[in-house]
Amino acid sequence: MTTADPNFDAEREARRERIFTRINKADGWFRVLGLAWVTPLARLVAGDNPKTQLSEIWRLLGVPILAILSFLALWGALAPQVQTSLGAIPGPAQVWEQAVNLNADAVRTRERAADFYERQEARNAERVANSEQAREIRPFTGAPTYYQQIWTSIKTVFFGFLLATLVAVPLGIAAGLSATANAALNPLIQVFKPVSPLAWLPIVSIVVSAVYVTDDGWFEKSFLVSAITVTLCSLWPTLINTALGVASIDKDLVNVSKVLKMGTWTKITKLVLPSALPLIFTGLRLSLGVGWMVLIAAEMLAQNPGLGKFVWDEFQNGSSDSLGRIMVAVFTIGIIGFLLDRLMYAIQSIFTFTNHR
Repeated sequence: MTTADPNFDAEREARRERIFTRINKADGWFRVLGLAWVTPLARLVAGDNPKTQLSEIWRLLGVPILAILSFLALWGALAPQVQTSLGAIPGPAQVWEQAVNLNADAVRTRERAADFYERQEARNAERVANSEQAREIRPFTGAPTYYQQIWTSIKTVFFGFLLATLVAVPLGIAAGLSATANAALNPLIQVFKPVSPLAWLPIVSIVVSAVYVTDDGWFEKSFLVSAITVTLCSLWPTLINTALGVASIDKDLVNVSKVLKMGTWTKITKLVLPSALPLIFTGLRLSLGVGWMVLIAAEMLAQNPGLGKFVWDEFQNGSSDSLGRIMVAVFTIGIIGFLLDRLMYAIQSIFTFTNHR
């Protein structure tokens, strides 16, 4: 009869504990990426309680997949029953077909652009060889691809969000530190926070057209109109949460800063911001989500380049493929919104070391 080696058992147990420690450390990032189900799967592979981990995998992965499949089945069954002036509502298969078509259109446009620039370069080389006039550079004037419109919308929302952050965070810190500043800002917040982008858009368009009169500036007017509209509608969640975070700082810490005779800048950077960061990032996540929704509406109404204009153009087009393409845009908008929120959550996790979702 053989006896177990206690040293071997101890080493195996220590190795097992190290594996679980690594899995637990990685769990925070799995949650940030929306992959929380990877943790119980890893623990199951590492030899943890199968019943418990399978239950977690079912809850975190199986249930969402089942819900998505049920939604797709219900959508596919009910969509053909709804008839519109453009035909039946497209089901999942038709929407996927339009997504493939949009990708094919983008590929063809890139090939045409490459051919255009290749021919242009050949003409310019011939000009130089024949000592004729200077090189002639013209941009490709084809319609923007679906991917280019997505990229335009992402650039616009981040620019507007950056402007909103630069305005909202300092004002929120001032409102949180000073009762007088809070009293001054509160009426403005209450009045302007509920204003729809539909009301801001014509005002912003008129002001930008009057102030930004150059035609060769860094930004196009349509870009600035959309970005500033995003700024005006999205700065309020950040401002409010920043003020709340600063105002809720432990009073003992404030008293310590007075005893140490900290300057205003030192107090803000060493005490106020670190303590208020969780709520500030909550406001930033809300602001980015609001900004993304506002942007689509602004692009649609102002006919500025981006996903909103794509949706409006397809609506105006009225072809048999338009509904499917609009639904592709709807899913694109939703997925990008989710990814933007995950991005902000990842940044929040880096700076605040929290695991709150």
